[in-house]
Amino acid sequence: MLKAIPDIERLNDLLSIPSQGVIDTWKNIPGDLIILGVAGKMGPTLARMARLGLPASSRVIGVARFSDPAVARQLEGWGIEVVRADLLDLEQVARLPDAANVIWMGGMKFGTSDQASLTWAMNTLAPANVCLRYRSSRIVAFSSGNVYGLSPIIRGGSVESDPPRPVGEYACSALGRERIFEHFSRVHSIPMAILRLNYAVEMRYGVLVDIARCVFDEKPVDISMGAFNVIWQGDANAVALQAFGTLATPPLMLNLTGPETLSVRQIALRFGQRFGKPAVITGTEQTDALLNNAQNSHRLFGYPRISVEQMIDWIASWIEAGGSSLNKPTHFDSRDGRF
Repeated sequence: MLKAIPDIERLNDLLSIPSQGVIDTWKNIPGDLIILGVAGKMGPTLARMARLGLPASSRVIGVARFSDPAVARQLEGWGIEVVRADLLDLEQVARLPDAANVIWMGGMKFGTSDQASLTWAMNTLAPANVCLRYRSSRIVAFSSGNVYGLSPIIRGGSVESDPPRPVGEYACSALGRERIFEHFSRVHSIPMAILRLNYAVEMRYGVLVDIARCVFDEKPVDISMGAFNVIWQGDANAVALQAFGTLATPPLMLNLTGPETLSVRQIALRFGQRFGKPAVITGTEQTDALLNNAQNSHRLFGYPRISVEQMIDWIASWIEAGGSSLNKPTHFDSRDGRF
């Protein structure tokens, strides 16, 4: 295993390596794959993993508005077909290519406080458009662990059978998204899985990166949200692709994260030791947090390939070397549901 990730090219390689589970799953999944909302933080490497892990005869298609043309060029360079479309526009959705398999990655979280109506449209109306267009397909949809609300840290995280208790416009709209997918799954017998993700991480963004950069820059780390879960983005990509082997009607609900409950304080102190700098702590740890228990996912697909220890080492080395950031903080410390 690499001691450090030298550059973005190597990072993209690591995030895109298909697991054996992905390869084995797609030996038995017929048809093409279309990824809707592919231009976000996770989408490009998920699409590339699909291209590397799916049979050569299967098309991999990525759909987004592509406000950054460089993302489209990158995907095309990886052998992924690119389609530009606004998923809120019914006419554009109707013209999307046919595909037997669909991954939903669209949606809106940050900026919700200022644009609540757009958040609801992106998180509920656009999924309805997609379900009508792909009512004869199989669908894996990304959702969020925010739908659970805060749970006692001592409990070890929310499980899929827990009733949702969303807090704030974003979390409520994320639950609305799930209900839309569930409705169309029931009405049209669409096989689905819904993945409640908390939180994907790579070198340029994620909760570990947020904490590490605060420590490195000697800024305060708020520990009010005392604990969190993470998963290496490449492992989250692999679960999304393997989920096509476990679809159900109504949808199979799966938490998606790593097996550890991590302490914000202890992770900050760990990065402080690594950087040789003091970890400036602020706030008071509360007894509850946004936490997922992903044991069902681990039972189905195995434990993540990349450990938290490995992520910490890679992130620290990346920051020390002046590596780039996506400048997209997770706001994991928000306890009032405002993003």
